[in-house]
Amino acid sequence: MSSSKNVNRGIDWLTILLYITLVGMGWMTIYSASLPLEPTTVFDLSQTYGRQMLFIFLTIPLILIILFLDAKIFERLSFVFYGIGIILLLGLFVFGVAKKGQTNWYQFGGFGFQPSEFVKTATALLLAKYLSYPQINLNQFKHQLIAFGIIGLPILLIMMQPDAGSAMIFLSLIFVLYREGLPSWYIISGVSAIILFFAALLINPLYIVIGVLLLIILHFINNKKISRNPFIYAFVFIVVSGFVYSVNYVYNNVLEPHQKDRIDVLIGDNVDLKKEGYNLNQSMIAIGSGGLTGKGYLEGTQTKGGFVPEQHTDYIFTTVGEEWGFAGSAVVILLFMTLFLRILYLAEHQKTKFSRVYGYCVATYLFIHFFVNIAMLIKLFPTIGVPLPFFSYGGSSLWAFTIMLFIFVKLDANKVNEW
Repeated sequence: MSSSKNVNRGIDWLTILLYITLVGMGWMTIYSASLPLEPTTVFDLSQTYGRQMLFIFLTIPLILIILFLDAKIFERLSFVFYGIGIILLLGLFVFGVAKKGQTNWYQFGGFGFQPSEFVKTATALLLAKYLSYPQINLNQFKHQLIAFGIIGLPILLIMMQPDAGSAMIFLSLIFVLYREGLPSWYIISGVSAIILFFAALLINPLYIVIGVLLLIILHFINNKKISRNPFIYAFVFIVVSGFVYSVNYVYNNVLEPHQKDRIDVLIGDNVDLKKEGYNLNQSMIAIGSGGLTGKGYLEGTQTKGGFVPEQHTDYIFTTVGEEWGFAGSAVVILLFMTLFLRILYLAEHQKTKFSRVYGYCVATYLFIHFFVNIAMLIKLFPTIGVPLPFFSYGGSSLWAFTIMLFIFVKLDANKVNEW
């Protein structure tokens, strides 16, 4: 345990102020999105906002425990935390409760617990621990394989629940690996695959293959920096062509109906606004109706009318857009961006590689959650059920994000003692 006199030493109060501000604004938004016709006390546990207030109060002992612990314990026990997380994920297949077709919750009385939210932190800790070893070089395949294995095991278990949204969040850690030396072609390949997938749904695959062939020929002609091995170029063309022509098969025979619906909504293909397109359409109406300055706090007609389903969870930002308008939404986005940039700044100034890598994991997790949640409300990303950090209702997500962030706050504060 850290001595009490050292708990405040080195704490980054700007990060904590941003956290408190976002959590406070989040609760205000949940209160507005779930306010009944006859309001009761804010501590009424029968109401969504009452339970969220309880969850917020319970973050206080979590934060104090983290700040009083010796910072080195997070590195030393990273494998233990990861192992516990994997056991919890495995336990879902026996003791888990199904919600909306996904077995990703434990139920204790009236409260639920989603382990995948906490496994994100455990995975970040173990990945940071592994990458902090001096001999690790992410240009070597064996080291890449182990790093991918650390990330891939929870992804596999979460996909089996199935929860594609949470699994996708883990994939974002590839950006952390890139920061630590992973070759850029991994990210280029991933982004290219996503673009080709959607392009193949909208364009005749033959045209795409012809376009890819022309690009490969141009690259072969102009490439002077590396060896121009024609067999490598031919291999790339065959792989890309096979992928493009397999998209329609995967779409029609592999994806679940709800997954196809989400893609159809995104690309605007035969969308029924009364069924699969209803949520997105209502969220865009709510956000658009806010105009520049919004309708005013607690005055959102779409919010009060309950037109947007799940408005206190995945669609919480629609309340911000309707009641606070473009100006208020911009303030919220600015606060989030300030937090992300602050974490990245602090990560770059860490004295140990473990702390730096973990800081980048935290920034990546938070940013991907933020980006995907808002992007899916304005038709820039498929709807996959990703909560907005510190805003969306839920004890699991709030506690997991709090633990994740304050472990980094503790690690950052400890750098004062690492000189």
